[in-house]
Amino acid sequence: MKYYIIAGEASGDLHGSNLMKEIQSLKPESDFRYWGGDEMQKVGGKLVKHYRDLAFMGFAEVIMNLSTIISNLKFCKQDILAFKPDVLILIDYPGFNLRIAEFANDLGIKVVYYISPQIWAWKKNRVFKIKKVVDKMIVILPFEKDFYAKYHVKVDYVGHPLLDALANKKLQDKQTFLQKNNLSDKPIIALLPGSRKQEVNEMLTTMLKLVPDYPNYQFIIAGVSTLDLSFYEKIIGLLDVKLLFGNTDNILQFADAALVTSGTATLETALTDTPEVVCYKGNRISFEIAKRIVKVKYISLVNLIMDQEVVKELIQTDFNYQALKSELNKILTDTENRKNMLDNFVRLREILGNKGASKRAAELIVNMP
Repeated sequence: MKYYIIAGEASGDLHGSNLMKEIQSLKPESDFRYWGGDEMQKVGGKLVKHYRDLAFMGFAEVIMNLSTIISNLKFCKQDILAFKPDVLILIDYPGFNLRIAEFANDLGIKVVYYISPQIWAWKKNRVFKIKKVVDKMIVILPFEKDFYAKYHVKVDYVGHPLLDALANKKLQDKQTFLQKNNLSDKPIIALLPGSRKQEVNEMLTTMLKLVPDYPNYQFIIAGVSTLDLSFYEKIIGLLDVKLLFGNTDNILQFADAALVTSGTATLETALTDTPEVVCYKGNRISFEIAKRIVKVKYISLVNLIMDQEVVKELIQTDFNYQALKSELNKILTDTENRKNMLDNFVRLREILGNKGASKRAAELIVNMP
């Protein structure tokens, strides 16, 4: 069987890689061609385009890069025609993937959507296109099944693949981690500023303003391999912080608290039982547009799944030095605040269920008629 997979960002690359492993275990002869990243490339097959060249965040940024996006769409369609896959697997990334889904459906290629676009937040009309052009919809959030049911769309809920990713990680013991990375014994504050250049620049600049105020802590930035060391160094300057690549899980495991840019990382932090503050600040024009069309109470996955404010969200103008310091102090020193958050993290894990989402998704895909 030939599978063509499209993942447009870091989390999609991670979940795509675990899905590929499970498909491979069921069908060892599977042939993969994909848009993704380093994690998918480790599994095998052919990487066509890296997600670092695809990730444009915000309405204004999409408009500014429209010619690149159109060029990528054209190239992708030509590549699919040449590869002739049996199944097209789409992972989130809706603006691009739904156009490719329509194209593949017209060709008679089976279309699987794994990890639903957040159409329950905005652009709900996309559900009708999904109903028309997607053969199998596989969702990972518990409330998504009920959302699709309202539109009479049959979906398969498999649980969240992040539980698989965390279960498969080989974590170090604390002393090994500290010694290997030349770290002190001071308690750790983790900084997860995102994976895209523009968001990292925006988020990290503000996060780092707190460093001088916490001399009894060590700040560790979870760097991503798609951004150069020199890029981070320009933002860090002479501040006494540590930058580690490919170590997010270990950093979170030993951190007393984390400042996290909104995205899948907020859920990963919660599932690691690390108290966190969720941060987001984007292009002002993009934010004003989003504010008018996005219909959700929260932006973080933790709060969305729990349907309550479990973690504090500092969004746009609320994301500033004073507010960030105030919220960080609460999760570091307010015992009751920390306990409530950690108790809610336990309930979050119970809601998401057990690991095995990647395997369940793979079984659904390989057993398609």
